[in-house]
Amino acid sequence: MDKKNKISIVGMIIAILLIGAGIGVFVIKNMTPSNEVMLLTDYYKVEDTEAIIILQDEIHDKPGIIADGMVYIDLETVVNCFNHRFYWDDNENILTYTTPTEIIQVDGVGNKYFVTKSMIKTEATSDYPILKLYNDDIYIALDFVDQYSDIQYRSYEEPNRVVIDYLWGEYLYTKVTKNTQLRSEPDIKSPLLLQLPVGEELMYVVKEDAPRKGFAKVMTKEGIIGYVRERHVQDSYYKTIESTYEPPEYTSQLRNDKINLVFHQFFNYEAGMKLEELISQTKGVNVVSPTWFDIIDETGEISSLASSEYVEKAKSLGLQVWPLIADVNKEVDMNELLSHTSRREKLSNALIEAAINYKVNGINIDFEKIPSEAGEHYIQFLRELSVKCRNNGIVLSVDNYVPAPYNKHYNLKEQGEILDYVIIMAYDEHYAGSDVAGPVASLGFVSDAVNNTLEEVPKEKVIIAIPFYTRLWKETTDGVSSESLAMASAAKLLEDKGVEPKWNDGYGSHYGEFKQDGAVYKIWLENEKSIEEKMKVIYEADVAGVGAWKLGLEEKKVWDIIGRYLD
Repeated sequence: MDKKNKISIVGMIIAILLIGAGIGVFVIKNMTPSNEVMLLTDYYKVEDTEAIIILQDEIHDKPGIIADGMVYIDLETVVNCFNHRFYWDDNENILTYTTPTEIIQVDGVGNKYFVTKSMIKTEATSDYPILKLYNDDIYIALDFVDQYSDIQYRSYEEPNRVVIDYLWGEYLYTKVTKNTQLRSEPDIKSPLLLQLPVGEELMYVVKEDAPRKGFAKVMTKEGIIGYVRERHVQDSYYKTIESTYEPPEYTSQLRNDKINLVFHQFFNYEAGMKLEELISQTKGVNVVSPTWFDIIDETGEISSLASSEYVEKAKSLGLQVWPLIADVNKEVDMNELLSHTSRREKLSNALIEAAINYKVNGINIDFEKIPSEAGEHYIQFLRELSVKCRNNGIVLSVDNYVPAPYNKHYNLKEQGEILDYVIIMAYDEHYAGSDVAGPVASLGFVSDAVNNTLEEVPKEKVIIAIPFYTRLWKETTDGVSSESLAMASAAKLLEDKGVEPKWNDGYGSHYGEFKQDGAVYKIWLENEKSIEEKMKVIYEADVAGVGAWKLGLEEKKVWDIIGRYLD
């Protein structure tokens, strides 16, 4: 081999060695984990007066605040995530929280608050300000929230952060098997956040079938979320996070026997004095609900037809008295009334005072024109009234439409928790304003009412109200109109017209029609047979009882049928 070839070969070898060395350096450099450390204060960037909020294993988009050595969290998060019973009055700037036996109100940023059990407020003092106003948002001391809510929290510094557990159940965990690091990204070149010793327990934030570059996303007990190498942790396992919270008990004043309630509508004192005459035609009735009260205006004033003589007579007949308050005055804006704490308080106090003065057994709320925007204020009114009723031994019942999407704001689930009885008005399937003729309460309508209600309310609190009336429909080329008729009046009308009503299994009622003066008249009767079909549904559901609208419209023989299914 000549000298020239030797030099070429040596050169090639050197070049190869240099390339190999370069590749080796490149590989080693890229395979060597970074030792760069990122300060947690740079990773979790938060102002000194703020705190990162970690909800279970997710960083919340709205930080808390630090003040007076306490952590405060925004009201919206509290209500949406932890406890829906915290209520804020935008009109009067009052925070209210109701327990089964207390109404707690905070109306400032100081340490004072007020507690109401019946109609008298008492002042109390907290060790810390309960409320803070920050960036035009309301913040509540987390300690105060914790006192009444099913949460557990732990707080840390540098940076300020709070980890809040509130969703209980099984979560996926692992433990470190080899001293390793928690990194900011799923890459060995990403900065280090923490050194993880052997045995440290980590919660999986996202458990992927194919780990990203061999990394898993995890969270430490201290709420630091990052990435750890899968080969440095053991196989995953489930661990149950359990609540230690003991919720307060909403005790209810329930009767041992089935309720047989009638609504007694009247418009003057004299009509109320006919109670004994009307009750003498019934059988088995044990509760009467007279239409005593009505809302007068948005301040909470009410009108009253209350009578001690009525109560004494009812009790002598073996009846409990649950007077009804209605919202029939169309001039009253119920949202305007119920969205003010002072007005709700005035209204509830007036009802409690009347109940005590007249020695009645209960109160029945019949607010049928609550707009959707007033839903939360209406429910808050019921919460507050329920506290006062419970502390005074007064039964609280509330009348409701049959469950439907348009009335979801009546919140049957919450009613079922805080009230003694939820009454479902299983009638007006077709009502005075309907643009088509139809039955007042078909069997399917009543059955759906029962089943849908029981999805949200315990059966021992449910009373199904049925109609003692029907509607005579008139159809003309101009449209549809109707008038309500008592049972006997409706039957006699068809008899006078020579119409033999026919039973309809689908509707669960007798149907008849006739023509007169160019109009078609239609009627779906309510009678002993239609009532029995409804009572079968009510009996099978084993609910608390039955109600009826209204006393005096029924035929006497229906009482034997109702009693048969309640006994």
